[in-house]
Amino acid sequence: MKVGVLALQGAVAEHIRLLEQAGADAIPVKKVSQLAEIQGLVLPGGESTTIGKLMKQYGFDTALQQFHQEKKPIFGTCAGMILLAKEIAGQDWNHLGLMDMKVERNAFGRQRESFEVDLDIKGIPEDFRAVFIRAPLILEVGKNVDVLASHDGQIVAARQDHLLAISFHPELTDDERVHGYFLEMVQEYRGVETV
Repeated sequence: MKVGVLALQGAVAEHIRLLEQAGADAIPVKKVSQLAEIQGLVLPGGESTTIGKLMKQYGFDTALQQFHQEKKPIFGTCAGMILLAKEIAGQDWNHLGLMDMKVERNAFGRQRESFEVDLDIKGIPEDFRAVFIRAPLILEVGKNVDVLASHDGQIVAARQDHLLAISFHPELTDDERVHGYFLEMVQEYRGVETV
């Protein structure tokens, strides 16, 4: 199973390490042409506005719409979650607009308000130690979106078909279970007929 990590900005090497630990052949994706080689893609944390501009500059914005149409799974963490969202609070535009949710940027405060917490994530046995750094929050989800985890009553992980979005940074731990969950999604959607 070959999966990629969008390598325009953010924690690329860390995601690759955990994807490989979970059993995938993982590559950094720097060119649109590489999307044809992979079955799934991770949009890492970083700065969502910067990544969004670079995606547009290199043609990833339209290429990822096609990737999505082909039902290839996409996993957005932190800034990657913002890139996936249909709506961003306080902003009248989005980046990819693929996932039926409204998100708020930096909802948990600045860098110094970063924290770790044990989370109960649907589909993952036992608690997961989640690292939140300038994390966004999911304010609302559409009816086809499955909430996977909440913290203090606020949504921090969700799934919609072949799209996975989480507020925190699983790549900053040594626990590959969230990446393993994504690889199960990739497996599930391999060979699925596109509409």
